[in-house]
Amino acid sequence: MEFSQLNLIPEILDAVKDAGYKEPSPIQEKAIPAVLSGKDLLGCAQTGSGKTAAFSLPILDVIARKKVESEDKPKIRALILTPTRELALQIEECVKMYSKYLTLRCGVLLGGVSQKPQEKMLREGVDVLIATPGRLWDLYKQRLLRLDSVEIFVLDEADRMLDMGFIHDVRRIAGEMKQDKQTLLFSATMPDEVIKLIDDLLHDYEKVMVDPVSSTVDTIDQRVYFVDTVNKHKLLLNILRDEEVPCALIFTRTKHGADVLTRRLTKAGIKCRAIHGDKSQNARQEALRSFKSGKIRILVATEIAARGIDIDGLPYVFNYNMPEEAEMYVHRIGRTGRAGASGSAISFCNFEEQPILYDIEKLIGHKIPVIAGHGFPMSDFTVKSQGGGNASGTRVTEAVTSGSFAPPPVSKFPKSMSRPRRPRSFKKMR
Repeated sequence: MEFSQLNLIPEILDAVKDAGYKEPSPIQEKAIPAVLSGKDLLGCAQTGSGKTAAFSLPILDVIARKKVESEDKPKIRALILTPTRELALQIEECVKMYSKYLTLRCGVLLGGVSQKPQEKMLREGVDVLIATPGRLWDLYKQRLLRLDSVEIFVLDEADRMLDMGFIHDVRRIAGEMKQDKQTLLFSATMPDEVIKLIDDLLHDYEKVMVDPVSSTVDTIDQRVYFVDTVNKHKLLLNILRDEEVPCALIFTRTKHGADVLTRRLTKAGIKCRAIHGDKSQNARQEALRSFKSGKIRILVATEIAARGIDIDGLPYVFNYNMPEEAEMYVHRIGRTGRAGASGSAISFCNFEEQPILYDIEKLIGHKIPVIAGHGFPMSDFTVKSQGGGNASGTRVTEAVTSGSFAPPPVSKFPKSMSRPRRPRSFKKMR
């Protein structure tokens, strides 16, 4: 199928051609006709599947066809709600690219920056508004915008909205819009909380599911190294050197961990920057620009970048720390292998993180190949409690000298050894 067969107006088709798009992806092929028909939509597809275009293109088509040129200023006709600032800016960039031949205005609302320019944008009017929940609700409470003109409401990355605690803002925002609006909900995973949200927001909807829930792209080469925490940075430096990694996105669990790793890499002569929630929005954007332009080789990030960073041809993603939730693994490694390209996802797993690895393998439905024989084999089989000691009160250490050693599954460890247990809460560490 070609885009010309999707009944989009010529101006949008010209913009799509300029963007280099040749054929619609499966999610685009199925979602665009459904949105154009006016029905509510539930879309579930793996990250990197092209769902931004799947909802942006038909939204622009619908609005352009109904555009009233005599209006004093545009009203908010479409609202796209997304969990992170980076994703909001990425969607804005895409919408502006798709609407380059249309007389539509697009704007973005996000926190971390002054709201004055955003107030000016709202006063001048906007047809398509992309926003993060917190800043949108703040400005709404200040009576700086109205939502009763919204005809199409998009809730993107619904599962991440729930993870980040935005569910109450989402429900309040949805409640301020008219009942007969068209609602499009997209989510890469379908936990029970998202299903409840679907029941509340969608009516007589069409379901588009083009990939198994929480699947990973086949073109991504996934590997895992068992390594002690104290040796992770050494193993990382070896891989960056040995594999001649041109650039990579590296995920850590905490902000402090991101800063520490950045300092270590910088000391080793590797140009890198960190991006996390304690950085100002301007600093985060500058780090992204530097990474995309090639000024820096490595970008170290917390979960804030697991969704919303779209980097063409990103060859490597590293999980320096295993994610606290199995679903997040899918989103992290989805930063590579996008749009059919190949990529590598390399994970470092210590003894205490093994239960998370097994959860991930259960979720994605296959084992991740273990790389043995590296220079830093795991030798610390300690499960640390919240207080910093071993879960059983005893440190258990086994020196492993065999280069082919790979730790056996948790269930096969001798009873005399401490069984690794998931810490009660990683979220407090983030």
